[in-house]
Amino acid sequence: MGTSLNDVLPSTRVSSILGKGDEIVPALKLSYNDLSASLKQLFAYCSLFPKDYVFDKEELILLWMAEGFLHQSTTSKSMERLGHEGFDELLSRSFFQHAPDAKSMFVMHDLMNDLATSVAGDFFSRMDIEMKKEFRKEALEKYRHMSFVCEGYMVYKRFEAFKGAGNLRTFLALYPGKKESWRTFSLSNKVLDDLLLELPLLRVLSLCQLSISEVPESVGSLKHLRYLNFSRTEITHLPDSVCNLYNLQTLIVFGCYCLKKLPESFSKLKNLRHFDMRDTPSVKKMPLGILELKSLQTLYGVAFGGDNGFSIIDIKDLKALQGKITIKGLEKVQGSMHAQEANLSEKKISELELEWSNEFDGSRNETLEKEVLTELKPHNDTLKELKIVSYGGIEFPSWVGDPSFGQLTRVWISDCKKCTYLPPLGQLPLLKELFIKGMDEVKGVGLEFLGTTGLAFPKLEHLSFRDMKGWEVWSTNNNGVIVDTTFPCLQKLWLDDCPNLVRVSLEALPSLRSLRIGGCGHEVLGSLVRVASSVTMLNISCISGLNDQVWGDVIEYLGAVEEVSIEECNEIRYLWESEAEASKVLVNLRKLDVGNCSNLVSLGEKEEDNCGSNLTSLTTLTLWSCKSLEHCSCPNSLKSLFIQNCDNLLEKELLGGREKPLINSDILMLESVYITNWPNLKSITDLSSFNHLRELVITDCPNMESFPDHELPELNVLTHLTILNCQKYGFFLFSWALASKAVLS
Repeated sequence: MGTSLNDVLPSTRVSSILGKGDEIVPALKLSYNDLSASLKQLFAYCSLFPKDYVFDKEELILLWMAEGFLHQSTTSKSMERLGHEGFDELLSRSFFQHAPDAKSMFVMHDLMNDLATSVAGDFFSRMDIEMKKEFRKEALEKYRHMSFVCEGYMVYKRFEAFKGAGNLRTFLALYPGKKESWRTFSLSNKVLDDLLLELPLLRVLSLCQLSISEVPESVGSLKHLRYLNFSRTEITHLPDSVCNLYNLQTLIVFGCYCLKKLPESFSKLKNLRHFDMRDTPSVKKMPLGILELKSLQTLYGVAFGGDNGFSIIDIKDLKALQGKITIKGLEKVQGSMHAQEANLSEKKISELELEWSNEFDGSRNETLEKEVLTELKPHNDTLKELKIVSYGGIEFPSWVGDPSFGQLTRVWISDCKKCTYLPPLGQLPLLKELFIKGMDEVKGVGLEFLGTTGLAFPKLEHLSFRDMKGWEVWSTNNNGVIVDTTFPCLQKLWLDDCPNLVRVSLEALPSLRSLRIGGCGHEVLGSLVRVASSVTMLNISCISGLNDQVWGDVIEYLGAVEEVSIEECNEIRYLWESEAEASKVLVNLRKLDVGNCSNLVSLGEKEEDNCGSNLTSLTTLTLWSCKSLEHCSCPNSLKSLFIQNCDNLLEKELLGGREKPLINSDILMLESVYITNWPNLKSITDLSSFNHLRELVITDCPNMESFPDHELPELNVLTHLTILNCQKYGFFLFSWALASKAVLS
């Protein structure tokens, strides 16, 4: 009865039952049993990942390839293509899931991780599991694939057991945190040198994010090595012995900021298919032997046309090149024939970055630059990301925005200061992210940007305009021609530093959730909130002309908003006339952050007897550097309060008290309070009502005279207390802190 779980449970799918506990493991095993032998092998390999480990699709495919899992004699497909198909199949069956905070990354559900561990057999192991057991030499001898999680300083003793693991094919360092983290972990060079001598059969060696400074010469003796990863380490050079690794397919030195030199004999790495040297600024010269590597498919971080000796013409010799290509110094190209010789349209490029000089002087030739860009048209079936920087033509060639680029999902056009119009990017069927910056000569954005009177930008989710000094009009209604539908999927819209934009005329934006506007006029804000009733996050800064009346009109359209951030809007004196009136509209407001609004006097203009009983959804209030702020009314629903450098606050009591305090005793769910630089603060009278208080930080309040330290033991959940630069307070709390679990500063 072998079948997939999606067929067994058609109404739910695997992903919808993964939260139900151990009783569904047999059902998951049934789905695993339905996999082909090759897919079972690919999935079992993932048992090397600890739970909650976030992994990259391309990286995993390269590991599979290095292990020899992607060879099939019955197909002409490349190993990379087979890896993509296998990954996509496992994803479609919910063996993998998109990571929640990074959709381009992936993760396995805990139960799937358990399943992978159970089916992997005796050849796979994780050091975090093995360290809980007693190491036995015979057990280590059977292992072929082992991973370990980086943590702290990894002493020699931890790796001593590997002297008995001479049959290992995989030695994989994994960092369990976020991929963008640059944290490193200590491993001595001696430990590494001794270790490599014990592991002669390695096919995969990954030492990413370890603070090693030297690559041992002995690495060149690992004749079976296919995958070598030194990313984010502190190495200064790669030894010449690396070029003896004739079977090497993947070499990664991404993020090696100390790396200065690559070996000269690169041409010996005949089987190298993927080389990643992004973020290695100290490497000034490239070994010319790289151009002789006919199997090379991806060459990340190598700029053609830069100062490293490679020219745009050299691209033509790399027949198999795909992935990401960066071409710089395009202003130096003497004729369009040189660009044509690069033959980009015949290469299956997925990411293309084209960059001219940012100096727009008399030496720039607008006509030639357009001809060059025309000849640099990439292959339209594979391109996913396009970046054009400092192009000097007046207009873009027709291929930019052509709907035949059906895989293009991300476009960045920056500092093309002579262009007068944007290309027709609205025709791109799968475009999801679009960033436009520094287009000084663009005055209007309209139908030419949409490229169609039908459905425009059908998949766009994130649109950003930045530093558009000359932009005046944005309209989807030009000369009476109205586009049927625009931006149906747009979720994020960011406009920064567009000071002359005064007219915005758009149709409804039904999917918009995040709206950020900075350095624009109030007309832009007013126009956009009227067509974006579903916005849940509003972030505004430096909005000229935004006074109390204009802001009052804006609030009327914020019924769905959950988070509001206002910064450097110096004409606002009050956020609303009364809290009661505001609560009728801001029914979903959870978080309010106001900073650097120099004329803000109070949140509400009118004093109210029942102040605090309105705005019942507001839980987080942050006020900072509002120098004119005199009053602050805190709603009873508040959980977190942060006030910094609002030194004109008239209230004298923070919590409780006989006089009107900033926080009254009805705010029962308060968890965190941070107060900095409040000169008028005299006392904190009552803490006993705040049973949920976890953090209390008070700094730079020189006039505070009263603090109920005798009530501190009653605050059972208080874990952090700081009283700093408040003259009299701090020393007497020490005895209480010693007897509690609180962290005292």
